[in-house]
Amino acid sequence: MIEEHEFKKHAHDALTVLQSDLVLAGDDYGFQSSLHGGAITISFNRPATKFTIVPEEGGQIKVALGTRGYKLDWDIVQNTFVHTETGQTLKELIEQAISKLLKVDVEL
Repeated sequence: MIEEHEFKKHAHDALTVLQSDLVLAGDDYGFQSSLHGGAITISFNRPATKFTIVPEEGGQIKVALGTRGYKLDWDIVQNTFVHTETGQTLKELIEQAISKLLKVDVEL
């Protein structure tokens, strides 16, 4: 299990990079994202939907995509947060969710 201070650093770094990617993609695809208090919120007008990405105690990042939720763990080999059931990285999971919602192939 990852140490708490390491988790916080990895989570901060991962969410900061993801937020930068989301800001650029948001301009192209018409959604907004914000990083506040260590959590990312992605807001869509059409359809009216919000996604949240939040670091949680216990060393996981929780991703809420509408009514679906995912927990991602730090993968030391891939050097990123990964959903262990699917093998998707945080970025891949968010790309897929946005693409499905907007019905267009989104790359971050």
